Amino acid sequence: MPTTEDLKLLFAEFPRDAVSWRAQSVTKDGTKALALAYIDARDVMDRLDDVCGTENWQDRYEFHGTRTICYLSIRVGDEWITKADGAGDSDVEAEKGAISDALKRAAVKWGIGRYLYHIVSPWVPCDSYETEYQGKKKQNWKSWKEDPWSLVRSPRPAPQKQAPVAPLPPSPAMESLWKEMEAISSSRGLELFWKDNVKTILGFDDGNKKRFVDKKDELKAKFAPPPLTEGDSFPGSVSDREALRQPMAGG
Repeated sequence: MPTTEDLKLLFAEFPRDAVSWRAQSVTKDGTKALALAYIDARDVMDRLDDVCGTENWQDRYEFHGTRTICYLSIRVGDEWITKADGAGDSDVEAEKGAISDALKRAAVKWGIGRYLYHIVSPWVPCDSYETEYQGKKKQNWKSWKEDPWSLVRSPRPAPQKQAPVAPLPPSPAMESLWKEMEAISSSRGLELFWKDNVKTILGFDDGNKKRFVDKKDELKAKFAPPPLTEGDSFPGSVSDREALRQPMAGG
């Protein structure tokens, strides 16, 4: 189970390609939109699995009118600690979207993705289309013309540019760990391996750390169950957590 020191890993930034951007508002001429950064609920759950272990965290939901409250609990030592937050219905699949938003908000209280709130949202050139309702015209976002990251002003000093550093030669212990990882034959085996070795792997140099993380992602995809086809299940036959693992729109 995670220690208070382990929980600091929840605050780590996500790879930039894991962060998506949605348009909050569009200029009257439709040339720019205010971009807000967000992560998917599945990335939140992956972070909790990696840092805490699947058996050491749990989520519970309550519904109050259009408000969904997520109670996110993590076992620290012998105690379950709970933090909660909520969200209203989203525009996409109202109930599922509210569950997703509530989970992400509760996760922020544990530090997951909190840094995204400190990003100054940029106005980004975009393509748009016009709609009209009751005589009022409105510009709607269609797609980004530029990568929003390229226009973000970081609240922290930008890192100094350095020449690319080649990965350090792997040590015998590192190679032994790599061979152990290559021999994994199940999702459960991967979960146990990562739980036991994640802190060691995160201490490797960037090149070798990436090698292990990429291998983990490869094995995770390999062991993932095939998608359900119509007739394999019925509405309501999966838990909220499993439902959230399906692709979803951000918001």
